[in-house]
Amino acid sequence: QGTLRPDLIESASTLASSAADAIKTHHNDTQLVRELREQGRVIEPLKDYHKDEVRELGKQLGLADDLVQRQPFPGPGLAIRVLCATEPYKGADYDATNQLLAALVGNTVSDEAIMAKAKAAVSAMGADANKLSKLEGYAATLLPVRTVGVQGDGRTYSYVAMITTQTDPDWTTLLSLARLIPRVCHSVNRVVYAWGAPVTGPIDNITPTHLVPDVLARLKEADAIVNQHLFDHQLTRKISQVPVVLVPVDVEASEGQATTKRCIAIRTFLTSDFMTGRPAVPGQELPEEVLNSMVTQIQKLEGVSRVMFDLTAKPPGTTEWE
Repeated sequence: QGTLRPDLIESASTLASSAADAIKTHHNDTQLVRELREQGRVIEPLKDYHKDEVRELGKQLGLADDLVQRQPFPGPGLAIRVLCATEPYKGADYDATNQLLAALVGNTVSDEAIMAKAKAAVSAMGADANKLSKLEGYAATLLPVRTVGVQGDGRTYSYVAMITTQTDPDWTTLLSLARLIPRVCHSVNRVVYAWGAPVTGPIDNITPTHLVPDVLARLKEADAIVNQHLFDHQLTRKISQVPVVLVPVDVEASEGQATTKRCIAIRTFLTSDFMTGRPAVPGQELPEEVLNSMVTQIQKLEGVSRVMFDLTAKPPGTTEWE
């Protein structure tokens, strides 16, 4: 099987490290695979290599360029990119973290201690501090779901913070906020921007989601739109991977309202080794007209609430959401 070095590292395999924490369990390093490996029944010719090294091997072996440069596809299939949930995740810190988020993006909250904490955090942002201290028209709220992240060699399972704006996205500012928020809100490991009108929150409900045909069909449609754009504009080499994720939240639904709508998140990722990385910057590695076309087409799909762009580096967010 095609086990790579990062798979073993993130799964805390003893083949890679004797002390690392499990960040996520890869399908190619489960307990069953480990037992088969000990019996000599698993052949893993690439287990000492990273993805960039495997591509180089492919070139040297004379494999076709479209095979060598193809986007990685999750072993378990697109189903792993559906965040399944039957009830919202809201810990004891949910309300306080929402207030801190609001303060960090320039809004006033009643708790003076939270305001002071936000002001101090913004002031510590160096060259970005002046810009972040003068934000207007920004809103931020938690989504009551969790995604996988990584801090150091450890795994986190934390909230997503969603930013919305009154005007078109300023990607430089949004990426600065994506660096700031997890530093201050320690229960947040992922930050997204959502197109559409500002959402002040709190968002207290989710759309119950299971792996059933109609749910998977929505994700397949959105994934096809994104990948067709990447192919048409020769972006599969420039951007290392672009997971498309179905998030079980209807941003527009009022409390208690029954809904079948969910959000779609586009997670662009630039990396050389998949151990660390950052999102592609719209207007730089990802042309804004291409991104806007993706968003417009996805938004027209049945059952889509909002389209979101993942602003998170790795760390603190992993490449995939789950």
